[in-house]
Amino acid sequence: MSFIDNLIANTIRADVRAINGYVVAEASGFIKLDAMENPYRLPASLRAELGERLAAAALNRYPVASYATLKERIRAKLGVPEGYDVVLGNGSDELISMVAMATARQDRRAVIVAPVPAFVMYQRSAQFAGMDFVGVPLLPDFTLDQPALLAAIREHKPAVLFLSYPNNPTGNLYDAADMAELIDALGDTGIAVVDEAYEPFARTSFMGHLPEFENLVVMRTLSKLGLAGIRLGYMSAAPALLAQFDKVRPPYNVNVLTQVAAEFALDHLDVLDAQAAEINAARATLAAAMAALPGVEVFPSAANFLLFRVPDSDAACAKLAADKVLVKNMGKMNALLVNCIRVTVSTPEENSAFLTALAAALNK
Repeated sequence: MSFIDNLIANTIRADVRAINGYVVAEASGFIKLDAMENPYRLPASLRAELGERLAAAALNRYPVASYATLKERIRAKLGVPEGYDVVLGNGSDELISMVAMATARQDRRAVIVAPVPAFVMYQRSAQFAGMDFVGVPLLPDFTLDQPALLAAIREHKPAVLFLSYPNNPTGNLYDAADMAELIDALGDTGIAVVDEAYEPFARTSFMGHLPEFENLVVMRTLSKLGLAGIRLGYMSAAPALLAQFDKVRPPYNVNVLTQVAAEFALDHLDVLDAQAAEINAARATLAAAMAALPGVEVFPSAANFLLFRVPDSDAACAKLAADKVLVKNMGKMNALLVNCIRVTVSTPEENSAFLTALAAALNK
């Protein structure tokens, strides 16, 4: 072996060497419907005003370490209970990593549990933190297998239980009473993280339940609301618990431009909420049109995407790509997702182009 091969073998963990990196598909020239982004930009007048704010940002200085003004806006605008604070992250991905880092043990292998299929970063973050990941399969209708989850909690005594609400990639909302039972079952040996990345579309939340459950963390992102480019996530929990997560947060982890853009956007939250309502209306229209196509099964969604099943997801995705429409082939992610595809709900024009391409793909 070469020097670099020996170096990597001698220094990089075997499990890291064995996996592939997180791949983001090249989207240049495509109708991009694979990443659950809000297709709408801010109005031109607001973009111009934001540009002035960004130009005034002190790029030569570190951010104010407390992020006090941004956190105040989040608490005031986004339903954080009185007396609760937030910890900020570079998107939800960093927050998930922080939770794993803070709960990993040196004296024994800690465990993260999640229903699967689920957001891939739950498992990857567990692995990178040196934790075990236990995935509990959903039922065929994508609802929680409550007995199996309760059994996993009893057996593994997980440090963390992740629950997406609504779930990615299936799009459905789990039963809230079942979720509350799972949080209770964890007791004082486990933390429940309710990941509400798609809350702007679901319009339902566990944030208001924080005072009821001292072992509950509610995590959200501004990405799906229309700010994917600035990479800002936030989470709230009982103050004493939140303080522990803040200890593993890298200093200055949210940059000045992100802070300015987020504060500006939250001052105009009505615009973003209106965009989310427009996407929700388009979701219903798109779902009905897709369901009318032969061989297509569309699953209910409370998010800004739709999961659907076709006779052959590999062939359909290849044909869609040939027509410059980029979607996410979920068929090999999990046994429950055989021949499933996930598509972002977009503008009327892009939704129409997708429908035309999908109809053609299914008929070839």
